[in-house]
Amino acid sequence: MAYSYKGAISFGLVHIPITLTAVIKENDIGFNMLDKDTQSRIQYKKTCVDCGGREVQNTDIVKGYQYEKGKYVLFTEEDFEKLKTEKDKNITISQFTDVKTIDPIYFDRAFYVNPIGGEHAFALLLAAMEKENRAGIAKTVLGSRETLMLIRVSNGIMFANSLFFQDEVTKAPAVEKTEVKKEELALAVNLLANMTKPFEPEQFRDDYHERLKNAIAKKIAGKQITAPNKVPQDNIINIMEALKKSVQMTGEKKEDKPKKKIQTIGKRNANAKSKDKTNAAHRKPAV
Repeated sequence: MAYSYKGAISFGLVHIPITLTAVIKENDIGFNMLDKDTQSRIQYKKTCVDCGGREVQNTDIVKGYQYEKGKYVLFTEEDFEKLKTEKDKNITISQFTDVKTIDPIYFDRAFYVNPIGGEHAFALLLAAMEKENRAGIAKTVLGSRETLMLIRVSNGIMFANSLFFQDEVTKAPAVEKTEVKKEELALAVNLLANMTKPFEPEQFRDDYHERLKNAIAKKIAGKQITAPNKVPQDNIINIMEALKKSVQMTGEKKEDKPKKKIQTIGKRNANAKSKDKTNAAHRKPAV
């Protein structure tokens, strides 16, 4: 599997060579841009503004920072490398923390962390972090950008998550506070309870992705795409009425399971009592 990064994790005086491999794969279906009439591919060319629209090859393109209008300072890949310290070339852990204290809003991309040497040190770090339920906060430079990272362990696997810096996170928009009635809150809490169960990722599928693939197959076969029948919905305007009907609807779905559990528990208790009586009858009195 191709890796996204090759370097090392360091903390204290410990140095562990590793690679990072992307956790998420892209499932997007690619579409080409076409001319509406001729269905010919649309191409995008990199051209020079002051060169009469001349096309420029990638090998002739450099990065420049505009410090005044029309004036640039140029940077090469060597320049960016020269700015990196030894710490920047590694994923340097500066502290450990409880992952629960980090707001998910800061999470960006996820990677698998794999050792490519120092396997014993890697296993030791993984075991210690898992035992103490700790995650490492680190920084490194990826490309020309410093990246804040979280090193964490889950189910015996080490992950690295890139994090957003504080100044990259925008403030939440102001929302006008409104009074919530006790009856509304009680119904809302009841509805949440009815709809609460463990998150099972395998239960969720990208249904639109499947419909899109089926639509492509139909188009190839010369068939027309038909829109699904609309499901009529109750036009409920009153929030209390909507909450009551929702609680009733979700409560009915969970009604059968508790009954079966109660019957099983009842039978189990009855059997246990019967066994206790039998054992007591055959048990010899203490001398």
